[in-house]
Amino acid sequence: MVEKTIHRRLVAVLVADVVGYSRMMEADEAGTFEILKERRRHVLDPVVRAHRGRVVKLMGDGVLVEFGSAIDAVEAALELQQKMAEANANIPESRQIVLRIGINIGDVIGEGSDIYGEGVNIAARLETLAEPGGICISEKVHNEVRGKISITMKDLGLVQLKNIAAPVRTFGMETARGLPSAMLFRGKEFTTVAVLPLANMSGNAEQDYFADGITEDIITELSRFKNLSVVARNTTLTTRANL
Repeated sequence: MVEKTIHRRLVAVLVADVVGYSRMMEADEAGTFEILKERRRHVLDPVVRAHRGRVVKLMGDGVLVEFGSAIDAVEAALELQQKMAEANANIPESRQIVLRIGINIGDVIGEGSDIYGEGVNIAARLETLAEPGGICISEKVHNEVRGKISITMKDLGLVQLKNIAAPVRTFGMETARGLPSAMLFRGKEFTTVAVLPLANMSGNAEQDYFADGITEDIITELSRFKNLSVVARNTTLTTRANL
């Protein structure tokens, strides 16, 4: 039996989606769909091409894009956010297309025109942590672009991302390229939170998994708050052992 060869490659992955898309569709389905198509045609596609990227697929209000380098991906994200802000200038707030963007570097598996793998999954999780109109990147991306692009980065600490085994150090980004001040991260205070594993008080060792599951759920939910840096569970286990 001949084993199928899996083709992997290292790429910068950008994931973006529209803030409040469901609300917008409920209020004006046809109008929202048309403005989203217009933004893809006149903003998204030209920006991606200009930075040597490839739109892998559209996912409702979201998009998955791959780039050959972290610098290309971040510069494209900055330009995309700026052009979106400019396009929103004369539009009522309820109809504005505002993006969240997440960027990661990682190995992906190519199958046809699509890509899969943890590199994609992490980028998708980072996107949910980004501020409206902002960008969230992994430490790998931060290391690649540091000192090479005119941006300000805020260390958000280690974050336990949903369905990702190891915590990921993340960075929120402020742009020096003229995005509206309301879209920047200034004035935010970040707090570090550690969740000690819950103890099983039932006396039944078979219930340990239940206590562990609740701990994992609390960590996951807290990681959704953008002003919190959540300590990874394996770190708190070590801390409890030393108490």
